[in-house]
Amino acid sequence: MSYIDGFVIAVPTANKQKFIDHAKNADGVFTDLGATRVIECWGDDIHDGKVTDFRKAVQAKDNESVVLSWVEWPDKKTRDSAMKTMMEWMEHPEKADPRMDPERNPMPFDGKRLIFGGFTPVVEVEANTK
Repeated sequence: MSYIDGFVIAVPTANKQKFIDHAKNADGVFTDLGATRVIECWGDDIHDGKVTDFRKAVQAKDNESVVLSWVEWPDKKTRDSAMKTMMEWMEHPEKADPRMDPERNPMPFDGKRLIFGGFTPVVEVEANTK
């Protein structure tokens, strides 16, 4: 069964193109490590909630937009192997994929407010296109 990594980020709205360029560069690392798909979504209809919402979750400021992203893996084993590789790169940056080098591909957002986690799908519905 597939496995999903989900991410929510606050990105300065002025950095939209920088974010897209960063994602296009870095997302290939995920697919090279076995991901089947990476989706990056720029929020354009984010509502303020009474208790919580996407903006509050990432402490988005007025000049920031919310980005929702996910990485689809064929299974958790592939994902765990990829994450192990990326953690090893953090410990040994000289061995890291150059696309993950913050000097070459800086994050155009505050990584401390990035929310992420791994998820096991429990319901999956596909449209009948016949």
